[in-house]
Amino acid sequence: MKIVAVANQKGGVGKTTVAMQLAAHLSRTFRMLVVDVDPQGSTTWWAQNMAAHIPFDFADDHDPGVLTRLRELDDLYDLVVVDTPGSLEDTRTLEAVLDAADYVIVPVVPEPMAIDPTLRTVTRLIEPRGLPYRVLLNRVDGRIPGQYQQWQTVLQDSFGLLTFQSYLRQYLIHAHAPMLGRLVTNLADTRRTEGSIADITRVGFELTSHLQSGLHSRW
Repeated sequence: MKIVAVANQKGGVGKTTVAMQLAAHLSRTFRMLVVDVDPQGSTTWWAQNMAAHIPFDFADDHDPGVLTRLRELDDLYDLVVVDTPGSLEDTRTLEAVLDAADYVIVPVVPEPMAIDPTLRTVTRLIEPRGLPYRVLLNRVDGRIPGQYQQWQTVLQDSFGLLTFQSYLRQYLIHAHAPMLGRLVTNLADTRRTEGSIADITRVGFELTSHLQSGLHSRW
């Protein structure tokens, strides 16, 4: 079993979207559990709106101590995704998640104000623990030529961060998905949704390649 934290001390970078949509995609292949430890409860609200259609197991618990017991679930799940608080103040919970994690996804949006909290998250909390991580560009605007390439260069060359090669573009379907109870597993594959589905799929395959050692498909 691998534990993947979705973490950034900058709020509003799409941690919940990344956690839920990636877990949905990976549930086609792996036994998945999503854990919400963010007091805002966005992931929990989304899961509740899914009703019986949620394709993975889900738990919400804001007690950091519960994270130390996740390893007891090794026989039940291949992959656990943990959605974390997006706050500079709530470091106790985030540190507990990172102490238990095997890998960290650090979502970031292409906005200058997101850089400093992202750097702080990586340099003060992730790297000192020796955790493998990748920064994931989220909400890339396809209408802006070269935005992805520019931000990849900034993150990698200017700040020395490790990044995913894949990224998530900005789509209304992601913004509306929590309210509508939608995930990539219950979206019709149409011209309107194919881009968002393809983005999540690419990130999922890249994540799986990073985690390949010790991660076994049900098939």
